[in-house]
Amino acid sequence: MEISMSVEEVVNQISELAKEEGRPLRKMQVKKLNPELMKNALYYFSSWETAIEKSVGS
Repeated sequence: MEISMSVEEVVNQISELAKEEGRPLRKMQVKKLNPELMKNALYYFSSWETAIEKSVGS
């Protein structure tokens, strides 16, 4: 798998999306709207939920 973002970029993008949306980020929604972010997030983190927790806390 080819990655195009650093882990910091992934975390920052997820944080920004969370701020914009104002609600939990659903995996299928992000996968559809930003597949590159999803691919990179799953490269660095074991799951989408883990990526969100590391990016915005819970």
